[in-house]
Amino acid sequence: MKIGFIIVLLVALAANVYVLWHVYQVLPLPTWGKWTVVVLMAAALVMMFTGIFGAFDRMPLWLASATYDISTSWLIVFLYLLIAFLVLDLGRLVHLVPREWLHSNAWTAGTITALVAGLLIYGNIHYHNKVREPLTIHTGKQLQSPVKVVMLSDLHLGYHNRKAEWQRWVKMINAEKPDLILVAGDIIDGYVRPLLEEDMAADFRQFNAPVVACLGNHEYITGIDKSLDFYKQAGITLLRDSTVTLGDLVIAGRDDRSNFKRKSVKQLIAGVDKGKFTILLDHQPYHLEEAQQAGIDFQLSGHTHEGQVWPMSLMVHKMYENAWGYCKKGDTQYYVSSGLGIWGGKYRIGTRSEYIVATIQN
Repeated sequence: MKIGFIIVLLVALAANVYVLWHVYQVLPLPTWGKWTVVVLMAAALVMMFTGIFGAFDRMPLWLASATYDISTSWLIVFLYLLIAFLVLDLGRLVHLVPREWLHSNAWTAGTITALVAGLLIYGNIHYHNKVREPLTIHTGKQLQSPVKVVMLSDLHLGYHNRKAEWQRWVKMINAEKPDLILVAGDIIDGYVRPLLEEDMAADFRQFNAPVVACLGNHEYITGIDKSLDFYKQAGITLLRDSTVTLGDLVIAGRDDRSNFKRKSVKQLIAGVDKGKFTILLDHQPYHLEEAQQAGIDFQLSGHTHEGQVWPMSLMVHKMYENAWGYCKKGDTQYYVSSGLGIWGGKYRIGTRSEYIVATIQN
């Protein structure tokens, strides 16, 4: 595990050096100007790592938010710069790209800057365009009437998704007039401080329907005790390897995979009324067959973000049986949400931020 982490760290460091070296080479600036740009880019990376180790919580809230946004946005900039320079270097190897294109070239630097900036602007606008995904779930089990459920995952409330934005989401969800709201984990981004200082728990209590949720891996990153305290303040019904019956529905919530001792799906639903429609909340969509084998009617998951930005989305689809959207295995239906919020910089490129409005009916 430690060796694997060290290898990943060294590869990431090498990739950053590769990008920064090419930035230095391509910029048509005097030496001091080149170094200024490179140092600022390197500082963005350093800011992110210092934040992970607690620096954000020691800053004023506005400064922590700005630092978070800048440092995590660098990851997206770095990704597309890496792709651009790899393509250009490949072009040089096959003699399609002249060497001059990569050395103090205003056209190359300007084109790359414009393309990356355009992607970021598009990605940010697209992120804020929340997609309403309607879903009809048919069941042969008895329902007194259709049930309208708003399904969410990956809110990632914190330094970047602040109170004002969260309040807009609450209004948007309340406008659906749901009977129930389900959240498949990662309500908290990783830092509980902004949620407490801005009293975001009060906004959860503004929902016009019960909120039922399971934990995600980011609640463990935050600190499980801090996360549990917030869930309690917010009035959320937290299902941590437990179930609750609400009318004609049984909701089962698994603890996140971060807890290696969590229950299996079969253990979780042992003893529940199988005559009722059963929904499983399981943050990470691994081993979907477990829900099918246990006789679950519907599973809601999240976690993947569908990669957030292209081409990470291609990798995520290789990692999971179903990285996003609806699927069915036997009699069990599934939906893996790409998330309403996001981790890091607010950019959706080739993916979307969504909420599901599901109607369960006969």
